[in-house]
Amino acid sequence: MRKQRNPIPTIDTIIEKNGKIVLVKRKNKPFEGKLALPGGFVELGETVEHAAVREAFEETGLRVKLKEILGVYSHPKRNPLLHTLTVVFIADPTSGKVRADSDVSEAKWFELKDIDFKNLAFDHAKILKDYMNWKKKKGTYWSGKE
Repeated sequence: MRKQRNPIPTIDTIIEKNGKIVLVKRKNKPFEGKLALPGGFVELGETVEHAAVREAFEETGLRVKLKEILGVYSHPKRNPLLHTLTVVFIADPTSGKVRADSDVSEAKWFELKDIDFKNLAFDHAKILKDYMNWKKKKGTYWSGKE
């Protein structure tokens, strides 16, 4: 019998408020020092929804309410160390203050127009471009300009 090998499930969460989103600076490989969406691995026995809420709190200090799924990203090379697939959620913060934890060196709010897309980890530049297109389609994209 052949041993089953599958991609490893992860989640990423776009936490949005007043035209800004939270990004974290990675402390570990891969992409050490790069900005990323808060996210991580789905633990055994955990739903992707629970993982998204848990990881958002662990990495940013924010409690969140999930609103929608932006998409699933599964390119085999999205993580150079192993094949992962991620479910990307869009969420609103409900409580807490942004702060970094032991896995990230920084967590802070960014206006989309101020993000250096070349300094993003994984495929998060593609994810954020898809997010901006999603916002435009919904008529809720805010460029930060009045």
